[in-house]
Amino acid sequence: MRRSIFSLALNALTGHRLWRPTWRDAVPKPEYDVIIIGGGGHGLATAHYLANVFGIQRVAVLEKSWIGSGNAGRNTTIIRSNYLLPGNNAFYELSMKLWEGLEQELNYNAMVSQRGIVNLYHSDAQRDAYARRGNSMRLHGVDAELLDRDQVRAMVPFLDFDNARFPVKGGLLQRRAGTARHDAVVWGYAAAASRRGVDIVQNCEVTGFIRNGDAVVGVETTRGSIRAPKIAMAVAGNSSRVAALAGLRLPIESHVLQAFVSEAVKPLIPGVVTFGAGHFYVSQSDKGGLVFGGDIDGYNSYAQRGNLPVVEDVAEGGMALMPMIGRIRLLRSWGGIMDMSMDGSPIIDRSPLPGLYLNAGWCYGGFKAIPGSGFCFAHLIAKGEPHPTAAALRLDRFERGYLLDEKGQGAQPNLH
Repeated sequence: MRRSIFSLALNALTGHRLWRPTWRDAVPKPEYDVIIIGGGGHGLATAHYLANVFGIQRVAVLEKSWIGSGNAGRNTTIIRSNYLLPGNNAFYELSMKLWEGLEQELNYNAMVSQRGIVNLYHSDAQRDAYARRGNSMRLHGVDAELLDRDQVRAMVPFLDFDNARFPVKGGLLQRRAGTARHDAVVWGYAAAASRRGVDIVQNCEVTGFIRNGDAVVGVETTRGSIRAPKIAMAVAGNSSRVAALAGLRLPIESHVLQAFVSEAVKPLIPGVVTFGAGHFYVSQSDKGGLVFGGDIDGYNSYAQRGNLPVVEDVAEGGMALMPMIGRIRLLRSWGGIMDMSMDGSPIIDRSPLPGLYLNAGWCYGGFKAIPGSGFCFAHLIAKGEPHPTAAALRLDRFERGYLLDEKGQGAQPNLH
């Protein structure tokens, strides 16, 4: 059922008894044209664009648990395209443009809210770095404004501008950035893909790959064998584990990233604010809670939980930026498994095994990349060649020395 003012009025008059399930909970068929492993945002977006843009509808999305049970429901919902390097800049701007038309395309309210993001700077050197990033953004057609101290104060007057160690001197603003409702994005893509005939199969864990020589021609699952000439992996923090089932070792480490939500307060933060002197970012949800996070836990883990040292570090960052946060009670926290690549940028490419495709290494940036990732991954699967905006995100860049080190931290995943 398509959502419209008419369907809403009809269901209001009939006690809301006519609504249908958002997507079909399908039973797996023995064979498809494409199998996508992973029922999160990237996997479902790929399925949607395969069916809607490239006309490939014999597609199955295999999810080991329920739709949106992984990182899709464990993030801080930020969307942005304020990147410096050309290999990242065009890709995330494509994703940003897809975000702007997403709700109309999916016929689903994903609660996309373009309230802007301000990256604060606290020194002259940081100002110069942000000026460079802003200039790069504008040269690539992305909106960017370098703000001085007074302009930032007019937007967020509650910050500690005169902190003795970290005085706020200004910020880089992208007005088109903002937030979206994470689970609604997943549900919207699932609904749109299902309408196009995509089979969404829950509680179907991949346990192995079916090989014909070097080529991958199917998967073994907890619900039987399923074959397809093209198998696509989009399993985020589990990329290394699933790839190992095919005998591949990826340039990825898995780390935990914690996020936090406070009690609800009155409207306070107009958009997204990031602390430039430490890793802290904060926005406010539609329910009024402050949503914030910081660094990954430095150790390797597959657990969806974190440890107290990072909680303390994030709280310190918040207190340094806005001391009033100390009076707000923390309601809950959670952890997502980040697939951290060696240079902090993602991988969208064929694997060394014919028939197996990789979508991995999203580090901190997985949520905001969902539309662009799905579109470019679908293009790669359908056309057999990378989309132009994702041409730099190849797997072999580590071997060739063409790293996309956005942070300039070197080839060590826990530093990105």
